[in-house]
Amino acid sequence: MNYWTQSEKNIYVAAHRGWWAKYPENTAEAFKAAAEIGVDQIETDVRLTKDGELICIHDATVDRTTDGTGEVKDFTFEEIRKLDAGIHMGEEFKGCKIPTFIEFMEIVKNYPNMTIDIEFKEYPVEGNEERAFYTCDKVLEIVEEYGFTDRCVVNAFHAGVHEYIRKKHGNKYKHHVFFPIRRMYGVNEDPYSYAYCACVGSWEKGQPLTKDVCEALKETPCKRVWAPDNLTADEVINMGAELITCKNPDEILRDLRAKGYHK
Repeated sequence: MNYWTQSEKNIYVAAHRGWWAKYPENTAEAFKAAAEIGVDQIETDVRLTKDGELICIHDATVDRTTDGTGEVKDFTFEEIRKLDAGIHMGEEFKGCKIPTFIEFMEIVKNYPNMTIDIEFKEYPVEGNEERAFYTCDKVLEIVEEYGFTDRCVVNAFHAGVHEYIRKKHGNKYKHHVFFPIRRMYGVNEDPYSYAYCACVGSWEKGQPLTKDVCEALKETPCKRVWAPDNLTADEVINMGAELITCKNPDEILRDLRAKGYHK
């Protein structure tokens, strides 16, 4: 089956950390809700606990998204599981937990037409190389066990993650990188020479995203524009994007479908 039929006329919608606008990000509740409304993809972040468990959380600390305090790498999984990952969004979400990556896969396996975007948050910086590469290997081992290899995009701001995966797995995985190149770290190879798609950003910090940025990306070997969060459907269409990551997939899907840009 070809899962990758998106185009400028059929824009794919990826739920960023699940349906983040309405549910606690990177939780089972957010993933399930996004899947139920028919998103094309769910994006999640993966980090490693102190005792080697893969969990879905964006930040390096638990402070913003839970009732706890401290760095993820200093928690055991048992300690992580005791944290409340929903209360910050209101009493109705009290008791939500940080899921494991396997729990994420158990959810998405029930939606046979959906793809996944895995953002690796463990970077191969000094002192963290072993954790970063272990995370890559373990995550992709699980992806293959679930039969999701051809339904998966690997994503990281640190090019060392992409380069390691390419060296270890060849061309097996689609790579989601970032444009322009200064948005990435640890670059040794030209990321646009191997990337499947690139999320675009402003040329300089604080400047708005313009169509010129998208046109510049299309002049690289990558060509495929992935629109970032916080854009309207009209802005995405005008950019000539083929995919968008968003925290409000209900609104984006509704508007794209109304305009004939989502099948």
